[in-house]
Amino acid sequence: MKAKSKISGYIIRSAAWAVFLSAAFIAASSAFNSPNSWHKSAGATGGSDTTAKSPSQPRALSFVERVAFQRAIEDVYWRHRIWPKENPAPKPSLDAVMSQAQLQNKVAGYLRDSLALEDYWQQPVTAEQLQAEMDRMARDTKEPEVLRELFEALGNDPAVVAECLARPILAERLIADLSAQDQTRHVESAQNDALRTMSAVTALGQVVYTLPKIADVGDPQCTDQWGATSTTNAPTGRDSHTAVWTGSEMIVWGGSYLTNTGGRYNPSTDSWTATSITNAPSPRNDHTAVWTGREMIVWGGYYPGVNTGGRYNPSTDSWTATSLTNAPSARLWHTAIWTGSEMIVWGGFVGENNPNFFNTGGRYDPNTNTWSATNSTNAPTGRANHTAVWTGSGMIVWGGRDYGGPFNTGGRYNPGTDSWTATSTTNAPEARALHTGVWTGSEMIVWGGSSFTNTGGRYNPGTNSWTPTSTANAASAREYHTAIWTGSEMIVWGGWPRLNTGGRYNPGTDNWTATSTTYAPTGRESHTAVWTGSEMIVWGGFGSGLPNRTDTGGRYCGGPYPTPTPTPTPTPTTPPLTIIEPNGGEVWLMGSVHQIKWDRTNMKHSDHLTIHYSRDGGATWFRIAQDIPAFTYGYWWQVDNYPTTQGRVKILLQEDRSITDQSDANFTVQRKPYITLLRPNGGESWTIGQYQNIHWSRQNPGGNTVDVDYSTDNGTTWIRIATQAEDTGFYLWNVPGPATTTAKVRIRFHETPSVTDTSEAVFRIVSP
Repeated sequence: MKAKSKISGYIIRSAAWAVFLSAAFIAASSAFNSPNSWHKSAGATGGSDTTAKSPSQPRALSFVERVAFQRAIEDVYWRHRIWPKENPAPKPSLDAVMSQAQLQNKVAGYLRDSLALEDYWQQPVTAEQLQAEMDRMARDTKEPEVLRELFEALGNDPAVVAECLARPILAERLIADLSAQDQTRHVESAQNDALRTMSAVTALGQVVYTLPKIADVGDPQCTDQWGATSTTNAPTGRDSHTAVWTGSEMIVWGGSYLTNTGGRYNPSTDSWTATSITNAPSPRNDHTAVWTGREMIVWGGYYPGVNTGGRYNPSTDSWTATSLTNAPSARLWHTAIWTGSEMIVWGGFVGENNPNFFNTGGRYDPNTNTWSATNSTNAPTGRANHTAVWTGSGMIVWGGRDYGGPFNTGGRYNPGTDSWTATSTTNAPEARALHTGVWTGSEMIVWGGSSFTNTGGRYNPGTNSWTPTSTANAASAREYHTAIWTGSEMIVWGGWPRLNTGGRYNPGTDNWTATSTTYAPTGRESHTAVWTGSEMIVWGGFGSGLPNRTDTGGRYCGGPYPTPTPTPTPTPTTPPLTIIEPNGGEVWLMGSVHQIKWDRTNMKHSDHLTIHYSRDGGATWFRIAQDIPAFTYGYWWQVDNYPTTQGRVKILLQEDRSITDQSDANFTVQRKPYITLLRPNGGESWTIGQYQNIHWSRQNPGGNTVDVDYSTDNGTTWIRIATQAEDTGFYLWNVPGPATTTAKVRIRFHETPSVTDTSEAVFRIVSP
């Protein structure tokens, strides 16, 4: 048989589907009438004994039955998806969030993948491969109880588990492996309609499937053991991203360097599924994300600072944009919490103005897709890199920094009264930023941070009082680390300087216990961590190796885990001084403030740097700073007021100027965009039905188009005139009715809507 060399050329036709779905996988002689009449294999006696020693009874799985089994699987995942206790509304049913068509598409998807693999290999996915996949899931699962429920939902039938649970995961992984081997390859197939009218049968032949044994119930709450997360189909390596736990999956999204991709990690099956990029928010890092019980909401972030966001529904793998109307101004390094009905964002920084640290925020209601501002009266001083926790009735923010340095102040925000109350500074921890904060149910615990400390404090909002955390046996000083609350302990892990150590803090005893480093993930900072209810999962971050941004992770506390295959230990090398940012491709605005970043791994506290800047690609240099402590994370620079497409930065170690690095490629410094509405600007009288020129001046280095709106009520509501109109400085408008004495016009860049201007005063629209 002639082998095909490229799967990009394969067109799977309806006839091929008929062969595959009706004859290629023959289970045997009897078929199911419905999922309610599943025949359990001999030896499978339910959840307490999930090891089958005998072959399952022969069967053929129709497409309709596969869809029914898929619904049973999704129902298990939905039951475990977190519905915040603060949300007063009852958790909806699965049918309310996932349609029959979506279930059918999931089934059609894995059948397409299976047939594509058969067409490529000239043989179907084998039963031995499916058995091995079931064994892997049972051996490596991080959520044994969820996997047991999945098996039970499929009747503890090995054949059904193999076909409806193992096959989708295996096929997706194998397709990804083929794509990784040859990125030009792509699978094309017939339309899904062809599947829905055919019988999908499975070729089990005389194969005996065995339902593998899942880890025993009753393992210790925390085993102080580590296991690795799969890297198959994992998102690309990144740092400064976000992660949320849904109750059955961890969703990671965004991150450096500027991506809008993500992935859903299922610990029950140790598998990844990519998040859709269709209608996803623009690429960003240093944003925030919250889980609502149904959706993940991401908002804000960098670059250069946005006030856009999106709601991601994992059940439908779809995105919905958050409204821009009344949204807080663009920012990064802010915080966000979920109250049960609203997302509250607060604080942060925007690098386009110097200085601009915010003490403002906004409350976003996803049900109505609306924003309302938080009161700034008595709010804490504007800041970034602070922490925020939700207590069940209020939000507590604490710490952070502005250009003047870090804070040890904070505030309690009551959304019911839209009011702020300051937190006490008596016995408060020393000022800091880049620390962590968790809520225990009665106290907020803050720890670590940019004063490079291993101290912390417990804040009781009921008494407005602080209690220091013990430093005896505490984890070493760090920043850019993570912390989660298990229900009884706070676990901190990782952080600068690229640590793979951590500690478990028990506030009841004020004691610390070190986390094991055996099989722990490699040291890193700016990673994420979530608590699943039984284990901590850390992922991503910026590490010491190459590539610096990692796609690896680990799970802790839920072992025993499989012992990983040992890898040879590389010969240690001294890393050079390395610029991280700007490293080529960035676009920075004249006069804005940005952080020049470098890798501090090999720097000592006594080292200092000199920083130079070039406007001509490195042909000439001039010094912009000296005597900068090399051990700091970076240097805040007010960008040169000279436009260029050939910007580069160079850093030199003052103690040994032979140790140096510069940007790998040019970056751009461009004029700051502005737009000024010149007409109508107040006082004009325009007649309904006449054509009038709306006129504006602008500086538009980014090639933006413009959106034009008008208001008949002095700017309370706006009506669109034009979307993405060419930025010529003029727009000919046929003035509409009704007549009004309080009209205004607004113009803004479509691609950067924060650059906007409005009529300074009202004008009149009059009848002819």
